[in-house]
Amino acid sequence: MGFNPAAFLIRRSRLTLVLTGLALAVGIASWISVARSEDPQFPVPGMSIRIAMPGATPADLEQLVIKPVENALYGIDDLKDVQASATDGAATIQAEFDWSSSAERKYEEVVREVTALRPTLPDGVTRLDVVRNRTSETAIFQAALVSDRLPMRRLEKFADDMVEDIARIPGVRRAEYWGAPPMEVRVAIDPGRLAELRLPASLVVDALKRASDEAPVGSVNAGQRRLIVRTGGAFRSPDDVRRVPVLSREGAVARIGDLARVEWASGEPEHVVRFNGRRALLLTATAKEGVDIGVLTQAIRTELTRFERMVPGGVKLEYGFFQASNVERRLNGLYRDFLVALAIVSITLLPLGLRAAGVVMFAIPLSLLAGLAIMQALGFGLNQLSISGFVLSLGLLVDDSVVVVENITRRQRSGEDRVTAAMEGSRQILLAVAGCTACLLLAFLPLLALPEGSGAFIRSLPVSVIATVSASFVIALTIIPFVASRVLPAREDEKGNRMLAMIERGIHRFYAPVLHRALDRPGLALALLGGLCLFIAPLIAAIGTSLFPPADTPQFLVRIELPQGASLPATDAVLRQVERRLARAPEVEWFAANLGRGNPQIYYNVRQHDPDPAFAEVAVSLRDGRPAHSARLLSDLRREFAAFPGARITVLGFVQGPPIAAPIEIRIAGEDLATLSALARRAEAAMAGTPGIRDVDNPVRQDRADLALG
Repeated sequence: MGFNPAAFLIRRSRLTLVLTGLALAVGIASWISVARSEDPQFPVPGMSIRIAMPGATPADLEQLVIKPVENALYGIDDLKDVQASATDGAATIQAEFDWSSSAERKYEEVVREVTALRPTLPDGVTRLDVVRNRTSETAIFQAALVSDRLPMRRLEKFADDMVEDIARIPGVRRAEYWGAPPMEVRVAIDPGRLAELRLPASLVVDALKRASDEAPVGSVNAGQRRLIVRTGGAFRSPDDVRRVPVLSREGAVARIGDLARVEWASGEPEHVVRFNGRRALLLTATAKEGVDIGVLTQAIRTELTRFERMVPGGVKLEYGFFQASNVERRLNGLYRDFLVALAIVSITLLPLGLRAAGVVMFAIPLSLLAGLAIMQALGFGLNQLSISGFVLSLGLLVDDSVVVVENITRRQRSGEDRVTAAMEGSRQILLAVAGCTACLLLAFLPLLALPEGSGAFIRSLPVSVIATVSASFVIALTIIPFVASRVLPAREDEKGNRMLAMIERGIHRFYAPVLHRALDRPGLALALLGGLCLFIAPLIAAIGTSLFPPADTPQFLVRIELPQGASLPATDAVLRQVERRLARAPEVEWFAANLGRGNPQIYYNVRQHDPDPAFAEVAVSLRDGRPAHSARLLSDLRREFAAFPGARITVLGFVQGPPIAAPIEIRIAGEDLATLSALARRAEAAMAGTPGIRDVDNPVRQDRADLALG
């Protein structure tokens, strides 16, 4: 006869109640404590090496920096691919390792190799950073300090205080502000004063060098104490610079302040920010892995509200992007689908009675909570993929419970009491339910075997489906029979209720004749089904296919690229025209314009662009959380910007999946740049003439012009 789990639990009601309560408690605790984020978080065995060398051309960077760094990387085991790109004064090297290797260990090895190489590189290299490629590097919020009048130095000081306090919030990995020009102390020598004292300007320069060098020169004994003697030190204010002595003559000391004007000044900006067309500084923060984004965002909002009351006159704190809002929209979608599932189950099971419908509906929240607990125990959190898995599971998890409850009520109509019907009805279809559940699980198991980045990204979806459907199978054969034995009517009418009788008459009148004809002529039936499939096939081509769908986020980017060598003012002129167009769009809630650099990363697979005077980027958000990929505005903008003279303007909607340069990418390798440029232009023309292809990017489309001296 075999073991009957339903009978075992029905006869031990107290144990069953304890287990059911425990399952609910664990599920609710998991729901409260599970980490929430917009995107899946997983280790990526890859890193970016960011290089800055002001004044260097891409060819200079390739010879002086990129090749030595690449040669150092080639000595590391499990290296899979190295890609480098360079613009004026900046370069990025992407190193990708085998996915079977440890991401943490490879990062340490790359840092060690780059650090050892640093002393051999040119002195002009001002930046050589190794940055890990992590999905958690996405900013969880983006706000803006906006002011048209306040001096930039004061605005930057206020932004610095804000990010310092935000960085201390538990769970924040890093807080930053963007768009401030480099501040410097400017020393303007007075030529007349130097001529009057008959002093060379080199004396001022030498005095500043001596004063800025901080080094111990020895020690002296003062009574019972031993003191370290240092010379110079870091300047903390312009007054420190003014007091630096230059020369002593006849008891009089000439200082920097006597010979030059010393004042704060802004250096040449490389990143300028405007929010909704007004001068601003952007504030961002990233979260540590495994942190609940909703809880962390609430703490950040509290801190921002406190600062908002402290901002000086003429300054406004504008709120822009909050990742928690996207997560909340997806969870609201899950709640909506959950209520729809309950309504559909209640309507579908009305022929079996309201009590039977209630028993099945009890399985929906219990299965979801149990699946969530299993998923959390396996190390996964709530993100856009796992939430999609739960939405998909809503249509699957009720199947087992529906079949079990229907068989129990059928046996009741045959004369069995509800306890016997619950025990024997569930035992009777145990193997059938197990077989159906196994088929569902086998349909999702291949997704667990997807390799590398695609598999790591999508894995939380099949895990959530498998965990929830498996939990629903166990619940359907254990807890649901127990609940049915207590909740269903003690006796069932042999004919059921009126709705059931009406449905059975419809089945015998319409469906039964069709079924008999199909069984009598199986060849014809199969031919009709095959023709139906062939009729549907053209619809697949019309809809289109892709491995990953567009992201349901209301944000998108507008990228502006001018020919290499373009100045920052030339790029700004194009950027302002884009801003004016966005300001006229009623669908746009806010936009943040970034001149000379990309917007801080707000989507996990679109990284921030390195500083480049010929580059600008605008982050845009639509009102009411409408998904950007479905908005007509994007199509209108693409059409308007396609023919923009002298610049390439791309409207970029976010797409799920691992980071890629483009769905179609042609790489041409060679040593002669002129030949590569000619071949690239031919490939560009061929792609631009292919129907369905847009946004063709050719980085060597135009030759750069440089000024050679000597």
